[in-house]
Amino acid sequence: MGIIVDAAEFALWLSPHITTNVDRILSDLFKWSQPEVDTYLRTVVAAAGHSGGGVLADVPRTVHDCPDHEDNLILDLAAEVGALIMVSNDSDLLSMWPWRGIPIIEPTAFAAKVDAMRRHARRRR
Repeated sequence: MGIIVDAAEFALWLSPHITTNVDRILSDLFKWSQPEVDTYLRTVVAAAGHSGGGVLADVPRTVHDCPDHEDNLILDLAAEVGALIMVSNDSDLLSMWPWRGIPIIEPTAFAAKVDAMRRHARRRR
């Protein structure tokens, strides 16, 4: 599984909450070995840094808009970094679209929009 982030248009922001949950899901649900999980997380963190984002260690707790505590931690991160778009498969987050004016879209829709945007830009050159 590879991650390509060229930092052309978007910055990826993570928090310890996100990386901990990715670790848990890959280990428990997908049964990845810990070395595989660690390699994946190093790659994602490096991609975030390369994109102009990163891992924000101390995310202030300011959001209580969602009944799901875990989702509020994601919204806290979005609020703190001034996100212009959020990408998620979480149904509770998707149902909040747009949250405080921020669109929340699924990863496949995001990838399709980026692809279309880049194809359009290439045609204009």
